[in-house]
Amino acid sequence: MSTTSNRRLEALRERMRATETDLVAIGPSSHMMYVAGLDPHGDERPVMLLVSKDHAGFLMPALNVDSSRQKTDLPFFPWRDDDGPDAALAALLKASNLPEAPSVVIDETMRADFALLLLDALPGAKRRFTDDTVGHLRARKDEDEYRRLKASAVLNDSAAMAGFDALKPGVTELEVAAAIRDVYKAAGAVPVFTSVCFAGNGAFPHHHTGDTKLKEGDAVLIDTGGRLDGYPSDMTRVGYYGKPDAEFEKVHAIVERAVAAALAAAKPGIAAKAIDKAARDVITEAGYGEYFTHRTGHGLGIDIHEPPYMTATSETVLDEGMVFSIEPGIYLPGKFGLRLEEIVIMRADGAEILSDLPRKAQIRG
Repeated sequence: MSTTSNRRLEALRERMRATETDLVAIGPSSHMMYVAGLDPHGDERPVMLLVSKDHAGFLMPALNVDSSRQKTDLPFFPWRDDDGPDAALAALLKASNLPEAPSVVIDETMRADFALLLLDALPGAKRRFTDDTVGHLRARKDEDEYRRLKASAVLNDSAAMAGFDALKPGVTELEVAAAIRDVYKAAGAVPVFTSVCFAGNGAFPHHHTGDTKLKEGDAVLIDTGGRLDGYPSDMTRVGYYGKPDAEFEKVHAIVERAVAAALAAAKPGIAAKAIDKAARDVITEAGYGEYFTHRTGHGLGIDIHEPPYMTATSETVLDEGMVFSIEPGIYLPGKFGLRLEEIVIMRADGAEILSDLPRKAQIRG
């Protein structure tokens, strides 16, 4: 295993001791990539990493052993299609040296049939999900993760600008999205998503980029992200083709104030719901509360959407190293949508923005 994986495995065991956890079971997921640096082929064949207080090993389909061995030196308990996984799982559980009725953490992203296979083999187990073990660790980024996320964000700045620079009368949303994706590819990154929204399409928070053509007087919303060196980016900026009308400028100013209020509220020790409230209060007081239809943000790490979530009900206490979005928006049906999104990392004195691109509207034409 790599130095990083060894360090994370030990950190996980520290969390297990602190939370009185006997076993952590992780499926082929971003959790497994985080802990062990391994993302094995996932299909209907059961595969999982089991970590106990003094053992760690993989239940692994035999046909995936050789390729997976290149990424880890943890022991494999292989099984063949003609035998099934039960005996291999029993051997792995015996090696895990568990007490009777163990406290087990189950990867919430694991297939249900994998999880039930494990729990059926552990009658009486007390079970919960990963929030206070793997999830706790993943939510607090180290400096290596920060550097990767920062580099990904800076590349995303260039990609978004390429999209705005591609605006011209008659260009389609799909053509602008292609210009954005080209920037990722040229830098060796992988495009993950690109939502280009002209005019009224921006009022759909999750618009699917299509054949709509740009015309004079259209607002433009670009929400895009790529994956560089294993870590993603996510950012939304807006623009206008032609001279922006008064309503667009008014709404832009309101959303900008909402972002600023959320950024000012972001301090270690506050509940995530305070971030949502800070942004939502600005928009509600301006008379547009019914048009802000989603949460204020989501965490970002190996996954583009992961804890913590900035919702009106989230009691999650924000801590140094947490990375999340602040992205209030106002969506006016038939007119335009306006969302401004920043990814931030929590520092001791507040939120540090990863993007270097200003939030001002990009005017073209």
